[in-house]
Amino acid sequence: MKRTSLPRGLSDRQNSNVDAPSLRLYQVWKGNNIFACGGRLIFGPDARSLNLTICLIVVPVILFCSLVSQSLLVHFPDTVGLVLVAIPAVFTVYILILIFLVSGRDPGIIPRNPPCPEPDDDWDASSISTDWATGHSGRFLPPTKSINVNGTIVRVKFCNTCLIYRPPRCSHCSVCNNCVDRFDHHCPWVGQCIGKRNYRYFFMFVTATAQLCLYVFTMCWVNIIMTMQSDKNTVSEALLKSPVSIALITYTFTVSWFVGGLSTFHLYLVITNQTTYENFRYRYERKKNPFNHGCAHNFKETLFSKTPRSQNNFRGFVKPEVYMQFNSSKYFGYAFSLNFSKKSYDTDISEDSNDFELERCETYGMDHSSKWGSAPDLHRLASKFITENVSRDKEKRIEGDSRE
Repeated sequence: MKRTSLPRGLSDRQNSNVDAPSLRLYQVWKGNNIFACGGRLIFGPDARSLNLTICLIVVPVILFCSLVSQSLLVHFPDTVGLVLVAIPAVFTVYILILIFLVSGRDPGIIPRNPPCPEPDDDWDASSISTDWATGHSGRFLPPTKSINVNGTIVRVKFCNTCLIYRPPRCSHCSVCNNCVDRFDHHCPWVGQCIGKRNYRYFFMFVTATAQLCLYVFTMCWVNIIMTMQSDKNTVSEALLKSPVSIALITYTFTVSWFVGGLSTFHLYLVITNQTTYENFRYRYERKKNPFNHGCAHNFKETLFSKTPRSQNNFRGFVKPEVYMQFNSSKYFGYAFSLNFSKKSYDTDISEDSNDFELERCETYGMDHSSKWGSAPDLHRLASKFITENVSRDKEKRIEGDSRE
C-alpha cells in the first residue's frame, strides 16, 4: 500500500525540531496557570488573591488568641481555658491546609490537543493524508455529540480552544483557559477552578471556615457575659472593656452569613449531585437531573469517592515544537480519546434540536488509547470530502489546460 506523505513544508519543520531542547509540559502549557516547585504546584492566574483570603482568616484568629483568650483563661479553669484557646488555632491550621489543597493542585484539567501547523503555500492538496486533513483544526468534526446518560439525551460540544469534545459536566474556564472536569466554578478567593479533583476540599474549606466564625462569635459573647458576671457590669460596660470582642463579633457575624449560606448551598448541591454551573444554568427543578442517584449515593460519590489521578503529567518532558506539531493519526485519535466507563453512555452524531442540550456534564476518565465509536464514520466523511475536493481541483486543472 502506498503511504501518503505529509506536505513537504510540514515534514521539513518536523525534522528540524528533533534536536529542539526538551522542556517539561508545564513550561509549554497553553493555559493561564501559574506553576511552582518545578510544576509540582499549579495555581490559577489570580493566585495573589490567596494573600487576602489568608489574612481574612488568620488576623481575626490572632486577635482572638492574643487578646480575648486572656480573659477566657481567667474565667475558666486552666485546662478548659487552654482548650478553648487551642481550638481556633487548630481550626486555622486545618483551614490553611485545605486552602493549599484547593488552590495548589490540578482541579481536573483535561489534556488539550496540540494544534496542527499551518501548511506552506506550495504544498499539494492531493498529497495530504486523510487523517491529517480530518484532524486539522477540527474543521471537519461535528460541533456536538449526543450522549445517553441514564436515559436522558445530553450533548457535549467540541472545544475550539482545547480541540477536544468536552466530556459530560466539563466546562472551559475563561480565567484559567482550561477545560475542567466536573467544573463547578472559578473561585476568586482561592484563585483556582473548582473541579472534580479539589471540590471536596473546597467544600471542607467553606464549612470549616463557617464553623470557625461561629466559634469565635460565640466565645466572644461568652467572654462578655463572664465579664458582666464577674464585675457586675451592664452589657454596654462589658463591651467597652473589650473593644476587640466588639470588632470580632461584628466581623464574624457578617462573614458567617456569607460562608454559612455558601456551606448550605453546597450541601444542597452535594445531596442533589449538581454543580454550581449546572444549578444556575439548567435549573434541574424543572428538568430531570441525569446524575442524581439518591441522597446517600450522591453524598458518597462527591465527598467520599477516590480522588482521580491528574490526567496531565506537568513534569513530563516534551519538546515544545514537537508538542505543537503532533503527527496526524495521533492528533486525530486524541480528538476522540474520551472513553466513558459508565455503560449507560451511548454516543452518536445527532442534529436533533429537540435533544436536551447539556454541554458540561460529568467525566469518568480519559483513555488516550481508544477512540469514540463514531470516529470511523468521521473518517469516511472526511475521506469523501477530501476525495471530492481533490477531484474538483483536478477537473479544474484539466479544464484550464484544455483551454490553453
